[in-house]
Amino acid sequence: MTCRELTTFIADYLSGDVPPDTRREFERHLEVCPTCVTYLRGYEDTIKLGRRAFAEDDAPVPDTVPEALVEAVLNARARSH
Repeated sequence: MTCRELTTFIADYLSGDVPPDTRREFERHLEVCPTCVTYLRGYEDTIKLGRRAFAEDDAPVPDTVPEALVEAVLNARARSH
């Protein structure tokens, strides 16, 4: 697996939605590629921060947040429920 291929599987990997053979290949790549390990950690941190930022459904959204971004987050949230 290449670094580029790894990025296409990252969301599925974290959610456990990759076949076992792909998971093994993904993890083998992580064993030898510190750059991808760093990328994976950053991706995980971004997910955690995003969830924390929108943990409260009724929390006010700052005026500086673009409306298109708010809509995209709400649409993504609706699809995941």
